[in-house]
Amino acid sequence: MTWFLYLVECADGSVYTGIATDVAARFEKHANGIGARYTRAKKAVALLASFEVGDRSSALRAELRVKRLTAAKKRALAAGECSLASVLST
Repeated sequence: MTWFLYLVECADGSVYTGIATDVAARFEKHANGIGARYTRAKKAVALLASFEVGDRSSALRAELRVKRLTAAKKRALAAGECSLASVLST
């Protein structure tokens, strides 16, 4: 099963980071207020990007690294200004 790391824009301007096997279905849950506690409180408004990361273990490690980034750096990642590989190698 392939896992993905994804970035979601929230109504307050923050960027939520998560992992899933079906990003579209997971974003729909976030948008409908039944996803993570963070997106229930801050309302998910747009899926910014998703990245295939392989297995669940790799996805969890990638999620931890990306969650430590600032919102600006997460937006740069989503815009393609830097690669996921470069973020994970630092």
